[in-house]
Amino acid sequence: MSDAPTKQKLWGGRFTGKTDPLMHAFNQSLKYDQRMYAEDIRGSIAYAKSLTLVGILTKEEESRMIEGLKAVGKEWADDVFVVKEDDEDIHTANERRLSEIIGPLGGKLHTGRSRNDQVATDIRLWLLEQVKDTEKNLKALIRVLVERADNEKDYILPGYTHLQRGQPIRWSHLLLSYALSFNNDLARLRQLVPRISVLPLGSGALAGNAFRVDRDFLAKELGFQSVSENSLWGVADRDFIAEFLMWSSLVMTHMSKMAEDLIIYSTAEFGFVTLSDAYSTGSSMMPQKKNPDSLELLRGKSGRLFGNMAGFMMTLKGLPSTYNKDLQEDKEPLFDTVDNLSACLSIAEGVIATLTVHGAKMRAALTMDVLATDLADYLVRKGIPFRETHHVSGRAVALAEARQCQINELTLSDFKSLNKEFTEDIYKVFDFEASVESRAAIGGSSRKMVERQIAVLRSQLEN
Repeated sequence: MSDAPTKQKLWGGRFTGKTDPLMHAFNQSLKYDQRMYAEDIRGSIAYAKSLTLVGILTKEEESRMIEGLKAVGKEWADDVFVVKEDDEDIHTANERRLSEIIGPLGGKLHTGRSRNDQVATDIRLWLLEQVKDTEKNLKALIRVLVERADNEKDYILPGYTHLQRGQPIRWSHLLLSYALSFNNDLARLRQLVPRISVLPLGSGALAGNAFRVDRDFLAKELGFQSVSENSLWGVADRDFIAEFLMWSSLVMTHMSKMAEDLIIYSTAEFGFVTLSDAYSTGSSMMPQKKNPDSLELLRGKSGRLFGNMAGFMMTLKGLPSTYNKDLQEDKEPLFDTVDNLSACLSIAEGVIATLTVHGAKMRAALTMDVLATDLADYLVRKGIPFRETHHVSGRAVALAEARQCQINELTLSDFKSLNKEFTEDIYKVFDFEASVESRAAIGGSSRKMVERQIAVLRSQLEN
C-alpha cells in the first residue's frame, strides 16, 4: 500500500495520515460488491445524462463520459479489469478507471452524488434483475410439481397428521399442496417489486441534490417505478433487502417441509419414492446406502437463509437515521441468499422431475383404519350427529384392534352391536378410491378437485 492512500480515495481530502493497512482491508468491499459492476455503470451513465440536462456537462463531455463508462464495463465483462489496491469498492474502482481513460473529466461524474445514494441505487437495480431470475426458477419448480400431479392422479397413499396415518389422499393432492405454497411465494415475490423499484439516486449523501437533477428522468432512464420522496430515507432504507431475505426464508421453509416429506417417503420403511442417482450420494463405509443428500441439503440450506435474514435484522435494529457504514453488511447476506436460493430452486426442480414414484407401495401402506372417518360419515348420512358417530367409529377401531383384524373384517353383527343403523351396505365404505372421491368439495382430494387445482395453478403460471 502507498504511503498516502487516502489521497486517492473519494473521501481523502479531509485526511493527512495514511490508512492502517488492516483498516483498509477491513473497510474494503470490492471483493464482493464488484458483482454490481454493471448496475454501477448503468447508474453512472444515467447520472451523466442528468448532469448534462442541468448544464454540468456539455453534450460532448457526456458522450466522452458515457463512452468511457462503457469501456470500464467492458473490461469487467471481459474479466480484464485491473483492480488497484486503493479500490475501496465498486464505485471507487469504476470512477478511478474512468478517470484513467478520459482524464480529469471523470471527476465531474460525482457532482452532487454520494456513494450513499449510489450504492443504494446499485443494489436495488441488482436485486430487481435477480428477482426476475428467481421468479423464473420458482415458476419452473411449480410447473414440474403441477405436471407430475397431472400425470400421477391415480396413486393413493395415506395422508398423515402428526406423522400418523389419517385418511387416504391422492399423491397428486400432496404434490399440489407444495405447489400452492410456492405459488403463494410467487405472489409475494411480485408484491415486493414495487418496494424494491424505488429510485434513491439524487438523494446525495443525505440532504438531497443541490444541482436539481431531474429524478423523474433518472427513474425512467433506469426503469424504476417510483422515486424516493425523502432523501434521508432514500440513502438509508434497506427494508427491501430485509423483505427479500424474509421472503426467501419463507420459501425455504416450504422447501424444507417438502424435502422432509420426501426424505421420509424415500426410506426403506416407506418406499413410496426413489430419488434419481443424479440427486443422491453413497456412503464412504456402507456400500448399500443411497442417501438423499439433495433433499437434506435443501432442508439444511433453509437454516442458512433464515440465519442471513436474522443476522441482517440485528444489524438494522440498532442504527440511527440515514447512512451508516453498518449498511455495508447488507450485501453479503443478500448475495449469499440469492445464490443459494437459486441453487435450491433448481435442485428441487431436478429432484421432483426425476423422482420415481412407487404407487403399489403407497397403496400397500393403506390400512382400513384410515377409513374410520368414512365409517363415522356413513352414520351421519343416516341422521346421527357426528359427535356420536365419531365415538362409534372409534369403538369399531378398538374392537378390530382387540380382534387383531382390519375394521372391514368385523361382522355385521359386530357393527350392529355398536349401532343399530349399520346395515349390509356398510362394507361399501371400505374402498380407498371411493373415500378420496367423496372429498369433492373445493380443495378436496377427489379427482375432479385435483384437476381443478391443476387448472387454477396452470392459469396463474400463465400470468
